Amino acid sequence: PGKECSWQIQFADDMQEFTKFPTKTGRRSLSRSISQSSTDSYSSAASYTDSSDDEVSPREKQQTNSKGSSNFCVKNIKQAEFGRREIEIAEQDMSALISLRKRAQGEKPLAGAKIVGCTHITAQTAVLIETLCALGAQCRWSACNIYSTQNEVAAPRLKHGVAVFAWKGESEDDFWWCIDRCVNMDGWQANMILDDGGDLTHWVYKKYPNVFKKIRGIVEESVTGVHRLYQLSKAGKLCVPAMNVNDSVTKQKFDNLYCCRESILDGLKRTTDVMFGGKQVVVCGYGEVGKGCCAALKALGAIVYITEIDPICALQACMDGFRVVKLNEVIRQVDVVITCTGNKNVVTREHLDRMKNSCIVCNMGHSNTEIDVTSLRTPELTWERVRSQVDHVIWPDGKRVVLLAEGRLLNLSCSTVPTFVLSITATTQALALIELYNAPEGRYKQDVYLLPKKMDEYVASLHLPSFDAHLTELTDDQAKYLGLNKNGPFKPNYYR
Repeated sequence: PGKECSWQIQFADDMQEFTKFPTKTGRRSLSRSISQSSTDSYSSAASYTDSSDDEVSPREKQQTNSKGSSNFCVKNIKQAEFGRREIEIAEQDMSALISLRKRAQGEKPLAGAKIVGCTHITAQTAVLIETLCALGAQCRWSACNIYSTQNEVAAPRLKHGVAVFAWKGESEDDFWWCIDRCVNMDGWQANMILDDGGDLTHWVYKKYPNVFKKIRGIVEESVTGVHRLYQLSKAGKLCVPAMNVNDSVTKQKFDNLYCCRESILDGLKRTTDVMFGGKQVVVCGYGEVGKGCCAALKALGAIVYITEIDPICALQACMDGFRVVKLNEVIRQVDVVITCTGNKNVVTREHLDRMKNSCIVCNMGHSNTEIDVTSLRTPELTWERVRSQVDHVIWPDGKRVVLLAEGRLLNLSCSTVPTFVLSITATTQALALIELYNAPEGRYKQDVYLLPKKMDEYVASLHLPSFDAHLTELTDDQAKYLGLNKNGPFKPNYYR
């Protein structure tokens, strides 16, 4: 039987100036043992600090917090006060997560939980971490991306006893070192994992497999990370239960669809100042991210083409008024190329060679594998850094292709992501952690699970007051007619 809490959740149911590439950073090894998600984005534009403000690596600094502890590694602990203001601003638009914190902190549903996390470290993530701590958890955190950390919001976490190992502009070696420091600590062993991209999970499997003897579950929020979990499960190597948060409705419909509908324009405008009216744009992939991008571009008067491998998504694109094509058919004429497939080598060197002058190329997928950027690092091509996260790649004949964020995640690289949407994702993550941690033995086996629909609906209900939305309630007769419980769930678990 399930355990029911009083808060009504049924658990059972670079600002450097560059003129040429490659530089030292550019020469960084592009090979990865399992994924390239750690290098899939630059810092959020919301971060007012820059990795070039101090050439000394945080690993070489001696810093201590107010309690005398040096069990952390951030850019500058003195930025804590400024970071605290950033977090307080984020809290204003994350009322649902704060509501969850207030409702559940009395019961401490995560008491005894030792969570090791690897996500983007932003003000919104900080609100999530503080919520987990308020619910009784101990946390150690690293960044899932070498450029996405907001240095100022990493520092305040230390005052709450959260050991953070992250800073903007980490090297590849720094990235894995930070993850290792989070996992490998004498006298502290994690029993829960919160991952974004699968790098943390991979590192534990590779270096510390014995840790899984104590791990109760993994919560993963990205397409890339979930794909790797399913690979482990299929191979019989997944030794703990895992929760696929990415495919929960609240994550897919809001973070993937509505968030990208707004942030795609923000990222492109901030980096290129492009006017979209009349521009020809090809969007590779018509999943939730692609749908959001296309809706925004179409609304501003762009002529949008779609590439798809899935006949269902392709038919949806046709019914939404878009022309479905092969990339080779339009590559010479389009002004903007956007990838959001989750695949690799979607845009190849052959495509790049055929693009028109000043074509803008960017990626909205999680990993930096969709655009074959490696093929552009050749002697005959010149790289010009024209502004932060904007490179002109120049061909011998003078043609320029405008490459954004070196093919890494555009919205977290070049703009910001709406705080309200991140509240939805963070609340979903918190509930998934609570569910896995409190589940009785045997409920979840060594497999990948979707978030129970009851929780998905609860996350949505927490966010409705922000819109002064009032739900209609079923009568007893109506509920009986539909075969539903009046309090939900209202959709089957397979509903997406």
